[in-house]
Amino acid sequence: MTEHHHVTHQDLNVADTLRDAGLRPTRQRVALAELLFSKGNRHVSAELLHEEAEAVNVPVSLATVYNTLHQFTEAGLLREVAVEGTKTYFDTNTDDHHHFFIESENRLMDIPGKGVHLTSMPQAPEGMEVVRVDVVVRVRPKR
Repeated sequence: MTEHHHVTHQDLNVADTLRDAGLRPTRQRVALAELLFSKGNRHVSAELLHEEAEAVNVPVSLATVYNTLHQFTEAGLLREVAVEGTKTYFDTNTDDHHHFFIESENRLMDIPGKGVHLTSMPQAPEGMEVVRVDVVVRVRPKR
């Protein structure tokens, strides 16, 4: 008995998006892309995305989720935001913007509008160019 997968309009959009980014739209990539991009702009960790995939019965290992997130980042579909050596978030909003990190909740939040003004930047080392600047402002509830 073969399983029939009904292709929806959204599947086609996601598959096209992946193809346009130079990625083969495998079933796992399409499923993870749908989870990532169907809810507007958001910040996810690999662990959170893995939990979401399991919740909707997408059979995928945590290692595959990590690899896929990194492939999507390389392809320009996601932006990686490193908060600490151990905590990495992936942002579906690839525009230039900065973040608050709410320490008590391990959660990233966009800093609205032009909330960060850099008045000067160091010159990049010879032969290098600045790709982008990530500002992470760490916050916690007032005591």
